[in-house]
This record gives sequence, C-alpha cells and structure tokens, in this order.
Amino acid sequence: MNFNTQISIKNQEVVLPELSDIDCQIFIKREDQIHPLVSGNKFRKLKYNIQEAVKQKHTTLLTFGGAFSNHILATAAAGNLKNLQTVGVIRGEELVINSSKTLETNPTLRIASELGMKFEFVSREDYRNKTSARFLHKLQEKYENFYLVPEGGTNDLAVKGCEEILEKEDYQFDYICSCVGTGGTISGIINSAQKHQKILGFPALKGGFLKNEVQRYSKFKNNWELINDYHFGGYGKYTDELIHFINRFKKITKIPLDPIYTGKMMYGVVDMIKNKLFPAGSKILIVHTGGLQGIDGFNELLMKKKSDLKIF
Repeated sequence: MNFNTQISIKNQEVVLPELSDIDCQIFIKREDQIHPLVSGNKFRKLKYNIQEAVKQKHTTLLTFGGAFSNHILATAAAGNLKNLQTVGVIRGEELVINSSKTLETNPTLRIASELGMKFEFVSREDYRNKTSARFLHKLQEKYENFYLVPEGGTNDLAVKGCEEILEKEDYQFDYICSCVGTGGTISGIINSAQKHQKILGFPALKGGFLKNEVQRYSKFKNNWELINDYHFGGYGKYTDELIHFINRFKKITKIPLDPIYTGKMMYGVVDMIKNKLFPAGSKILIVHTGGLQGIDGFNELLMKKKSDLKIF
C-alpha cells in the first residue's frame, strides 16, 4: 500500500426491493475495499499523518483506542506496512491481568499484536486524561520518539486526507451520506463537496457535542446536517432489528456492513427514503467507511451474551 498516491474508488449501485417504487438512486462508495485492515476512512486519516511522521523522522506511531477499535488495528497495520513501530494506549487496565486470554478472545488486539503493536493498558480514569501534559509526558519518557495520532485519527491532516474521498464523478450526486465518529471524515467531505450537494452525517454516538467538532474542521460551511435518530442507543448499542437489517442487506447487495457505524448509517438512509424525506429524483451517495474488522469482535460479544444473533 502506497500512502503517497491518490486512491480512486468505484461506486456501486444499491437496489433494494422495498425501495423499488421510490424515485431515488442510491450508490455506495466502497472505501472498505481500499485495504483489508487499513480501509475506508482509516486510510484517509492516516495517509498524511504517516507522511508527516516520516518527514519528522519519527520511528513510532502512538495512538489511543478501545479494545475493539478499528483505528487501533488500522494504525498497527499501517505502521507495519511503513516499517514504523506502533504503540496503542488501550482503555481498560483489566485487560492486562490475563493478557494471553485478552489476545485469544479479542481479534482486534490479537491481530494488532501480530503486526507488532505494543500495548499500554490504562485505567478508564487515566484514559479520560490521556491528552493532559502529565499523561503525555509519561508516555514520552517511556516511548521517546513517537508521533502522536489522536484517538479516532482526527486532526487537520486527517481531514485533509478525507477531502480526497470525493472525486469528480461524485459531483453528480445531490446528497452525500457519511458515518460520524469523531467528525474528521464528514468534515473532509464537507470541505470538498460541491455547492449543490448536501452532506448528511449519521453519528454513532449520543449527544450533540459532535456539531462543534465538525464546525471546527469544516471551515464553518453550512452544507451539512447531523441526523441523530439512528444511533440505536449510543456507541456500540444495537437492536435485533439492526442485526437483521445488516444481514439482509448483505444477502441482497453482497455489501457487508458493521454494526457500529455503517450499519446504522445505512439503516437510517433506507428509513429516510421510505419516509420520503429525500426529494423525488434524488441521487444519493453513501460513503462506506470500512470498519468491517470489528464484526468478529462484535460477534464474540454476542456469544458471551449467549445471543442467537450473529452478523454474517
């Protein structure tokens, strides 16, 4: 994988039986196909950060995340590809008590470890203070010459990378839909969108704090809106209906979705189309931001709950 080149991604049309009598065209930009592990918005966010790390002669990438974080695994994979060491500061000190069991039952951390990532497991309290000068100084003493990538990967360089998601062929669309986690991806899309296009963001988290983050990175444009009706209770929350939707969608379209981000977004878009919230004749582009590696970890959690559900 070359982090110095522009990657072009094809759009795939989505045809669902329940929308056959509605005058809308739906396409999905398959950013998930960029790379098996550094896919979707993770490649976009890491591209210019990695270039900057190499330029500054750093030897290590250090970042933060939860135990099933797409960003953690993507950073580990990207570092491995660029011969950079990686460190993941992971929320949850209980995970280090039996580290071998943690790696055995957690596919995200196991693969990241296999790719060479070192872990720093910290308490939830320390994790909340991870950006404090005191906490970062401790990390600097231990890991020395590292390049800091924020949790979720969002910073100015990440937004610059996400500005490359849309291409000239995407100018034909009236609406662009994106998942929202930390706000970087949608900000890049907002910045590169055309004047006639409306950007719809589907947050995976509860709360209105994301609006300020998007405004911060999107040059205070007004061509966007956050749709807060499809978070299914908050980050990592789900319903049986959501799981069934994801499985049915894959069966019909052959496109996999994850239950944290893309599944909720797609459910929201389909629901809005059913309720005729898009004007007749609308052309809608949905950005697939990847995150599919998280499905295995999600299924592990379902098994622990002794649920009959599974994402296929």
